Amino acid sequence: MKKWRIYNYLLAFILISMILSLTFTVVAVSTVPATGRGKQLFLLVEIVLGIVILLLPQWIAKLGNFKLPEVLYVLFLLFIYGSVYLGTVYQFYSRIPYWDKILHVGSAMLLGCLGYALIGVFVRGEQLTHLSPLFMGIFAFTFGLSIGVFWEFYEFTFDGLLGLNMQRYMSHGVLLQGRAALMDTMGDLIADALGTFAVAAIGYIGIKRDIHWLDKFMFRKIAPKNNRQLIAGDYFFALNVVVWYCAKPKRN
Repeated sequence: MKKWRIYNYLLAFILISMILSLTFTVVAVSTVPATGRGKQLFLLVEIVLGIVILLLPQWIAKLGNFKLPEVLYVLFLLFIYGSVYLGTVYQFYSRIPYWDKILHVGSAMLLGCLGYALIGVFVRGEQLTHLSPLFMGIFAFTFGLSIGVFWEFYEFTFDGLLGLNMQRYMSHGVLLQGRAALMDTMGDLIADALGTFAVAAIGYIGIKRDIHWLDKFMFRKIAPKNNRQLIAGDYFFALNVVVWYCAKPKRN
């Protein structure tokens, strides 16, 4: 059994938290009146999707026989915890000022790092040395910002379909008018731009000094394992901890 790393412990902690919240939400859905189940059902779906999203990178890495960059995966786990668990379940979006903007900056930085990682996927070895650090910085910036734009498409779509207010176009049930209705969306996009620009600028300086700065974001190919190992390998340690925690006898 391999030694656990930071992301193993972090993944186990987040999974336990989300599974407990999922249980409470299922109970709430079954007890509240039918007219008030809409928000609870949406919360239920978000928690389930959050759990799937948490495990998805590990599944993909196992199937593709590659190792996830640890720094990217830790940032990814922190973002899912802050957005799905703290933001949605504990309503940090409404309780903590600018929580949404903080997450947008953080997610944009993560996506900017992913942009640098993708450069390493498509350009290998000596070819990397022929790429301009400025080009790589621009690619990371535009990649991260583009994903931020698509996220706003998602919010706009589900606000319309489910009558939500993710884009904050209403205040206490009253439609905002003119510039006020655009403030949240534009603030999100500006936060995305600031986050990706920061990563692009840091990356530009780091790459210009040493091309090996990119190594920490590289996806590493690993030797393939047999099917049993593929499914039950070390990347599923966190899920085993969740099962153990839920099944262990409780003290009176």
